[in-house]
Amino acid sequence: MSETTITPRPIAEISSYHAHIYYDPATTRSTAEQLRDWIGERFAVQLGRWHDVRVGPHYGAMFQVAFAKELFATLVPWLMLNHGDLSILVHPNTVNPRRDHVDYPFWIGTPLPIHDEKLPSVSAPEDAQQPNTTPHLSPWAAPDFR
Repeated sequence: MSETTITPRPIAEISSYHAHIYYDPATTRSTAEQLRDWIGERFAVQLGRWHDVRVGPHYGAMFQVAFAKELFATLVPWLMLNHGDLSILVHPNTVNPRRDHVDYPFWIGTPLPIHDEKLPSVSAPEDAQQPNTTPHLSPWAAPDFR
């Protein structure tokens, strides 16, 4: 019987992260709009388009937040505290989108199904995209609940 040596995978396999923020167009879109505004005010990220219908492997309406791995330690805890009733899927970007969405992610809020059959097993790594936000508030500042 031969033994297989298992070694840890290097964190360098992660090139960036995505947070997919899910909402219901009829009932929670305004909550998602507020969260999106707060994110853009506080973090240098790329905010993706609104998808009011299912797209790709995603169960429902959502928008994507693409961010550099250096933001993880600040953005993710901030999302934990400010997501309200919204569900958020946070996943790394490696060379395997299927595993990124199914095996490696975590959920903030209620987990939702992922249609992993729509995802490839191999892909080029996705580096952090250019931010399209202009943060002017500290993530440490309290959100404005107007």
